[in-house]
Amino acid sequence: MSEYIKWFNELSIDDVDLVGGKNASLGEMYQNLTAEGIRIPNGFAITAKAYQHILNDNKAREKLHTLLDNFDPDDVALLQETGKKCRDIVYRCKLPDDLIVQIKSAYEALKFEYGEGVTLAVRSSATAEDSPEASFAGQNESYLNISGIDELLDTYKRCLASNFTDRSIHYKYDHGFDYLKVHLSVVVMKMVRSDIGESGVMFSIDPETGFEDVVFINASYGLGENIVQGAIAPDSFYVHKPTFKKGYRTVLKRRLGTKALTMVFDDKVKIKNISTTQDKQKRFCILDEDILLLAQYAMKIEAHYSKQAGYNKPMDIEWAKDGIDGQLYIVQARPETVQSRKNNTSIEMYSLNEQGKVLLVGRAVGMKIGSGRVRKITDTSRLDEFEAGDVLVAKTTSPDWEPVMKIASAIITDSGGRTCHAAIVSRELGIPAIVGAKNASKLLLDRQELTVSCCEGETGFVYEGILDFTVTKTDLTHLPTTQTEIMMNLGNPDLAFSLASLPVDGVGLARMEFIISSSVKTHPMALVHPEKLDEITKEKVEELTYAYESYEEFFVKTLSEGVASIAASVYPKPCVVRMSDFKTNEYASLLGGGSFEKDEANPMIGFRGASRYSHPNYEEGFALECAAMKRSRELMGFENVILMIPFCRRVEEGEKVLETMEKYGLKRGQNGLKIYMMCEIPNNVILIDEFCKLFDGISIGSNDLTQLTLGVDRDSEVVAFDYDERDSGVMKMIEIAITGAKHNHRHSSICGQGPSDYPEMAEALVTMGVDSISLNPDSVLKTIQLIGRVESKRINS
Repeated sequence: MSEYIKWFNELSIDDVDLVGGKNASLGEMYQNLTAEGIRIPNGFAITAKAYQHILNDNKAREKLHTLLDNFDPDDVALLQETGKKCRDIVYRCKLPDDLIVQIKSAYEALKFEYGEGVTLAVRSSATAEDSPEASFAGQNESYLNISGIDELLDTYKRCLASNFTDRSIHYKYDHGFDYLKVHLSVVVMKMVRSDIGESGVMFSIDPETGFEDVVFINASYGLGENIVQGAIAPDSFYVHKPTFKKGYRTVLKRRLGTKALTMVFDDKVKIKNISTTQDKQKRFCILDEDILLLAQYAMKIEAHYSKQAGYNKPMDIEWAKDGIDGQLYIVQARPETVQSRKNNTSIEMYSLNEQGKVLLVGRAVGMKIGSGRVRKITDTSRLDEFEAGDVLVAKTTSPDWEPVMKIASAIITDSGGRTCHAAIVSRELGIPAIVGAKNASKLLLDRQELTVSCCEGETGFVYEGILDFTVTKTDLTHLPTTQTEIMMNLGNPDLAFSLASLPVDGVGLARMEFIISSSVKTHPMALVHPEKLDEITKEKVEELTYAYESYEEFFVKTLSEGVASIAASVYPKPCVVRMSDFKTNEYASLLGGGSFEKDEANPMIGFRGASRYSHPNYEEGFALECAAMKRSRELMGFENVILMIPFCRRVEEGEKVLETMEKYGLKRGQNGLKIYMMCEIPNNVILIDEFCKLFDGISIGSNDLTQLTLGVDRDSEVVAFDYDERDSGVMKMIEIAITGAKHNHRHSSICGQGPSDYPEMAEALVTMGVDSISLNPDSVLKTIQLIGRVESKRINS
């Protein structure tokens, strides 16, 4: 047996001290998961014993001690000087002859397995890396497409020297590791030719929110280094684990990235970036079948490591698709190190108390808010200018910048996705970051005051000035359990996973129109009849839908995935989705909407809700809505989706809507489909018994019910003083509706603004016997506490 070489089939996760985390994990997977269909390139580890052998043989340890003992890594200039000297010492070491013989022998065996032309990935593997407490990701160097024994031996020494990069030295210092007791092993494995394929990073958990029911996948063309460096905005995808395990094979959610650069090999400089063609930028870089296979890999890897650990163990995984054989490979897996360490017994929510001018937007990281003065950093020579509390602004960040990143109040980068270096480090440090904020380093000025908000969904906002904000922390262990179901109102799919930890009984109102306006952006009828659009509008629609086979597919997939993302956040609890309830002026503001909407004097009580669905002016658009809902329930597996009809004026209109829905594949009762009605028109209350014969439940829309009961236009500021959901007449209408629903054995709920704004209204609803109250997310926790007290008082009395 070789002392300095260990093949993957000889290694397991218990061998971290011998071969480092990366090698140990590759060996663990190679031994246990290749039989389950997961492809892992073969290779071998040059052990940590070899590293110690080299240092001892060259008497290098004493020289390193002299440099590293009693020096201050927080002195950036001294850190840079010391790191360079340490690297020089290690790189100049002569490799012992016995070690060279063993490396040559292993290399020849790998060539025998894969052919004479095989190229190699040579990667560092530290003995303290990839634990739940610390991740050495990005701290040490890796080299790709290596060929020939001389090149292999040289890159091996370069990997060893990288144990003393500035970032690695400082990381060891931050985490209390002895500089000379973190040894380096090296991975030597078959190179997966993703330079002519695709590659990326995936997590078996949402890395941003900690939501455990999804796999998150990033993907780009070429080598994956662009994703890690944050040089590009990659494509991103989610797959929902519970429905996948039930046999549903669909992508939960997708987001198109620009992927402006493709990293490839070049004979002269080894690696270079080339511009990605416009056609490839505007298309998703991998097919759904690849996404689903990767998700399956991630679930199997997580299951294996979780079983081994005895607790749920989310994983951070690197993958690559070989452009020669077309196969997907796993090239690294390590424990996720941020969300897995979070305390889940409390919830912390950030909210802005004032609004400011939006300067920039990008991808939000961290769900927090930070503010301070801008400090632009262009390279490592300027790191010593950075002061604690500054907002770090850069094109991208690198691991060398971590000493200043940890004292920043927030971070903003020009490019990058949610798995780039800036995003990963920001999460680990608990600092809000916005990545992919185009031209931030040019548009923002040094010492400019600004606020970085990452608490408003997947989009992060950079506001001018220092804005006031609130942080609310709630202990979840002491929340009461209520008999009245507490649900939440949620229209934005980008917020769904961040709110999944709220202790709610489901989503009581998911507004379809929000998804249409923010993601589809186009009037449904414009997608059915593009021939009615002018040329400029057609071009904009074509740009939006380029990555899809047809306009209809774009609408159906985008809407169904938006709804499914909300439904996934509470799955298998109910998610009540209201069919579109735009007013004509709102429809007209959508792309192409002007060609299909007429001006109305008062759109609030005009052509909206149920009246549109079977009308010749909109029925084809409603058919698309129905197709999307059918897809989310039947193809994607979200049978927890309940549909709801808004603004249904008359019983006959309700009958006609149900007939139209059935015509387009949504039959009440089939496949467990429930259909509710918004109870928001006085006629709904007066004829509650008749409406209950048609629908499975009612949800009281207190906003419109107040408007129509009091005769107050809720859009008018002039009569705003007369608008009050707590008016005794309105409350009487609500009581009649709840009593009528109970009498007819129908579910009753309320989803208007009132209970969120007025605790006394929520208390009155409990007394009336409402089945569920749906609230804005920021009102959920305090309302649970209030209703718990009300119910306890009623029981005791």
